[in-house]
Amino acid sequence: MNETDPIRIVSLLPGLTELVYKLGCGNNLVGRSHECDFPKQVKELPVLTKPKYLHSEEMSSSQIHSSVSDLLKHGLSVYKVFEDRLQECAPDVVLTQDHCEVCAVSMKDLDNAIRKFLGKNVKITSVEPSSLNEVLDSFITIAEAINKSESGKLLVDIIKTRFNEISQEVKNQNKPDVVSIEWLDPLMTGGNWMPELVEIAGGKNLLSEPGKHSPWIEWEKIRNADPDILLILPCGFTISKTLTEINSLIDLDGWGELKAVKSENVYLLDGNHYFNRPGPRIIDSAEILAEIFHPSMFKNKYQNKGWVRLKKESYQIN
Repeated sequence: MNETDPIRIVSLLPGLTELVYKLGCGNNLVGRSHECDFPKQVKELPVLTKPKYLHSEEMSSSQIHSSVSDLLKHGLSVYKVFEDRLQECAPDVVLTQDHCEVCAVSMKDLDNAIRKFLGKNVKITSVEPSSLNEVLDSFITIAEAINKSESGKLLVDIIKTRFNEISQEVKNQNKPDVVSIEWLDPLMTGGNWMPELVEIAGGKNLLSEPGKHSPWIEWEKIRNADPDILLILPCGFTISKTLTEINSLIDLDGWGELKAVKSENVYLLDGNHYFNRPGPRIIDSAEILAEIFHPSMFKNKYQNKGWVRLKKESYQIN
């Protein structure tokens, strides 16, 4: 196929769905995962997956973690593929990832469904980025899979240029010490591409390493690090959902003694739509951090959408 050939695409990862639209192939999408929700028109497409673990808006971080862990402990995938719906979509290409067990359908389940119902001619393209460069490389891989190679290269060039612009703007500014929390109970700090985004935006990342999985961590290590800025961006959580669980942090011993808390430099971020989603809005993620770290230099265009400041008066420290 060449760039002008029509192609039927199924995307089973939100970031890749956004990428397909960004590359001008939104009309080629014929199916999506239950988590694909942006842009809004994607919600009109058939949903091809659902979580196997217990999940609801009312469940806490601890309960979700326990439910997912129980499935993984028994070697089970955490998502189900609706094989009949997948067959009805009749895709030419299926896009997914093989990086995180709790982000997309397992390759084994997907491969079984493809072979059983769609035959061997369907192309499965899976990416597994861990670092920022690998995220951008994955854009090229997906672009090639859907016959948009040149568009993919152009998008990556635009993103790299914007990253460089932000870095240049903040290079002579003081770098605040930053800790990002990616899960609340048990605690996890933000790894993978998150440390690189922090550095691009003019911060100094603590307690996680670029290109490595987000690590589980003891509260005492965060307390000892005592960062200037504390970012809270639980994977898959909206800001409003995070607010319902903020007491799990506030009630921890020594919370009120942290520099970030005393100076009201604790921020709740939309991890679901930005930081935990390796799609084209990775550029927005860097801009959000730049707004937070250096507010006098960047307009607050993402405030109350991508981030909010946690005010002392909004909670009671026990």
